[in-house]
Amino acid sequence: MTENLTADLDALARDLDAEHVFHSWSAQGSPPQMVIASGRGTRVWDHAGKEYLDFSSQLVNVNIGHQHPAVVAAIREQAELLTTVAPSAVNLARGEAAKRIVARAPERHSKVFFTNGGADANENAIRMARLHTGRDTVLSTYRSYHGNTGAAIVATGDWRRIPNRFARGHVHFFGPFPYRSEFWSETPEQETERALQHLRRVIESEGPASIAAILLETVPGTAGVLVPPPGYLAGVRELCDRHGIVMILDEVMAGFGRTGRWFAFDGYDVVPDLITFAKGVNSGYVPAGGVIISDEIAADFDERVFPGGLTYSGHPLAMASIVATIDAMESEGIIDHARDVGAEAIAPALTELAEKHRVIGEVRGEGVFWALDLVADPETREPLPAAEMGRIKGALVERGLLPFTADNRIHVVPPCVVTHDEVAQAAQIYDEVLGTIAV
Repeated sequence: MTENLTADLDALARDLDAEHVFHSWSAQGSPPQMVIASGRGTRVWDHAGKEYLDFSSQLVNVNIGHQHPAVVAAIREQAELLTTVAPSAVNLARGEAAKRIVARAPERHSKVFFTNGGADANENAIRMARLHTGRDTVLSTYRSYHGNTGAAIVATGDWRRIPNRFARGHVHFFGPFPYRSEFWSETPEQETERALQHLRRVIESEGPASIAAILLETVPGTAGVLVPPPGYLAGVRELCDRHGIVMILDEVMAGFGRTGRWFAFDGYDVVPDLITFAKGVNSGYVPAGGVIISDEIAADFDERVFPGGLTYSGHPLAMASIVATIDAMESEGIIDHARDVGAEAIAPALTELAEKHRVIGEVRGEGVFWALDLVADPETREPLPAAEMGRIKGALVERGLLPFTADNRIHVVPPCVVTHDEVAQAAQIYDEVLGTIAV
């Protein structure tokens, strides 16, 4: 392909996008300029062949890497066999996908309700909790993101819920965040104790008998990769048990390898009632998500109709991609690799960067799920301003690194298949860019 033709394709892509595509969470007058034409593994390219190391995993979903041949082949084979089927029909691909998912879930979680993504997974989990308990209120944290559908966006804690408050019965509380504690805590243990006391008082103030569910991201992702301090999730489970509240853990971003485990909650001695998933279950190759349902809640609908459904629930192409993804993750040791590369390469590299650059206030994470909390002042922990973050993002892209940035943070979230050498390459780019920030 000639240089002129590839440049023309990039230009055509930008022109068509600017003229016809309406982008999410964006002012439409400033369309994105990066063109992604292809990818493989941890890397993507534009039409001209410029390469980027993808340390965003797009939206923290390409866990198995771009264009994994086994997953691509499975989608192709399913397309030759059956491209779509009504959700009311029985389909082998759907059953095989559900079987593989529940095999990694806790005991007595035998059923999966498939959705098109994470938002409608959370939407339907909330619906199940309300129907199971006969209650209405859902508690969730301010530092959270649960999706952009009616109840899911109102359950979200960040700014995006404010112009979208069309759903009823949602109350927010503060979860633990030792580095920026709302509770004046000095240790992780103190943060757990005080955050649980805060939640206890919210439950009491709202009326325990009115609360259907507590919805939490196991490890809040978009809010900053907030690894829960010891004992917190177990404490929430105890409060739910005491008051008959359904515990929903949102594993949409944290699940299927991101933390170096099949499910993030496997590391926190807790079993939820409902588990929502999407993203990493098939790396987003075909839109898919779902709710893993405890046997107790599933039994509610043995004779009672569940009042929810989607045309593409359990879509065959998505199901085939789930089967192939989980099988490849198992056979290739991808989950263990994510754990090991996090401990052996990412954590040391980011710790070394933090020791070198005062702009890094804190490093936190596990597996391939990390964040650099950037500060204008290390003593006051004042967040780095948005203008500086924009400059950092542009400089990273210019050097061939595709970053995930949010607020004052760089989220270090490569695919689970990232190598030690690729971590070193990214760390060098972070080092170069952060070295230009005077703090």
